Amino acid sequence: MTLLKLSPVFLMAGLMIGGINALLAAPIATVYAAIIARVTSKVSFQDSLEASVDNVKEMQLVFFILMMAYAMAECFMATGVGAAIINIALKLGLTGKTVAVTGLVVTSILSVATGTSWGTFAACAPIFLWLNHIVDGNLLLTTAAIAGGACFGDNIGLISDTTVVSSGIQGVEVIDRIRHQGAWSIICLVLAAIIFFGVSVGMGLPNVKGNPEEAIDQVPEEVWGVLQEKNASAVTLLNQVKEGVPFYMVIPLILVIAVAIKGVPTLACLGIGIATSLILGSFAGTVTEITQILGKEGLIYTGFADAGSWVIVMMMWVGAFGGIMARMDAFAPISKFIARKAKSVRQLMTWNALLCILGNAALSDEMAQIVTIGPIIKTITDDNVEASEEDMYKLRLRNATFGDALGVFGSQLIPWHVYISFYVGIATAVYPLHQFKNTDIIKYNFMAMIAVISIVVLTRTGWDRFIPKFAMPSEPEVKLKKKELAVEK
Repeated sequence: MTLLKLSPVFLMAGLMIGGINALLAAPIATVYAAIIARVTSKVSFQDSLEASVDNVKEMQLVFFILMMAYAMAECFMATGVGAAIINIALKLGLTGKTVAVTGLVVTSILSVATGTSWGTFAACAPIFLWLNHIVDGNLLLTTAAIAGGACFGDNIGLISDTTVVSSGIQGVEVIDRIRHQGAWSIICLVLAAIIFFGVSVGMGLPNVKGNPEEAIDQVPEEVWGVLQEKNASAVTLLNQVKEGVPFYMVIPLILVIAVAIKGVPTLACLGIGIATSLILGSFAGTVTEITQILGKEGLIYTGFADAGSWVIVMMMWVGAFGGIMARMDAFAPISKFIARKAKSVRQLMTWNALLCILGNAALSDEMAQIVTIGPIIKTITDDNVEASEEDMYKLRLRNATFGDALGVFGSQLIPWHVYISFYVGIATAVYPLHQFKNTDIIKYNFMAMIAVISIVVLTRTGWDRFIPKFAMPSEPEVKLKKKELAVEK
């Protein structure tokens, strides 16, 4: 009976591993879950429907945030915000010793601005791989640097779909999530930058300076076609980098980060980013007519359409799936197992982290891991931890960070993951002088290594208390419920 109740999770995982998109896998698994709930727990289809709708209602704000996030990402890519970030960094001058660490920093900032690791890698790979060629840097070191940096914003970016979805599943505000993990994320980035530079020096790489325009000119014609197909926004970005945009186009990103730190609600932050990028873009010449903004193919329309075309619909089905699974208490066996094994709240939370890593490896997709494992670790925490609402909220923040960080950064260390396959495909297409392998992305991906290892170690040891705002409440403020009560529940 236990395995039968969990079988909808196995079905969803199997469908995704088999190549079925989450947009189809989620509704199939939801319908199957309703049937299983009827068979195992005598839950009527009407009750399953009500449980689904109630769970989806709790995610309504997430849907609005996703639409605004996608719209802001489009605006930032098209108006020159992303290009300004890259050009400012490249003006500093790149050498073989600095190309990798610069790539790490630029992709980190750009991924925060655009909210997409895939788009960031597609946009930056042609620049940095050919720059690396010009300055005679280490190809694999630079590739790993931009791969790890591209994931930075996907883990902490205000407009990242993985950040929004993982926060929504745990029922926490995106702004609170960013504050919770902000210092930890920046520390990971700084440590990775130091290591990348140290390894570059240790390799004895040269000090020859490179020219970004020369690098873009060296991109083969067929590569432009690949980029147009894979990510059209990357082509726009590259052209803006070559032609140049005013440096003041970084102001929208600075404003968004500043108001987010000040505690302005997420939707308002996104609105400020969209408005300022469009206004400044009109002065910079990247926005020339109103149809670019409000037309059928306009930036805001495109952003809303992209969000609604799959991610919001997928989230609704995932919400419905979670509602039915909760209605028949499907995750109780896993919760009981961890409750028996864990001797403290920290041990329980470490188990949650390990579940995310295992789920990511099994599903080979970070979003699939977030939506599949997320409800499980939420249930485990809610069922087994006794604490004030404030402290429970902090634990949910950590769970949201687990799902996102161990999904996005964890993907960089799993050779068969779809993330790695995408990066290898893009890298091979834009730099055909080398036939990339999946292990090439992993070998020097210090950013991913530091993030994955540190969050597990800090959670288990309690050393997270030394990082501002990242401390997780510990005993006796939080404690495990008495075993017999948890098991009975």
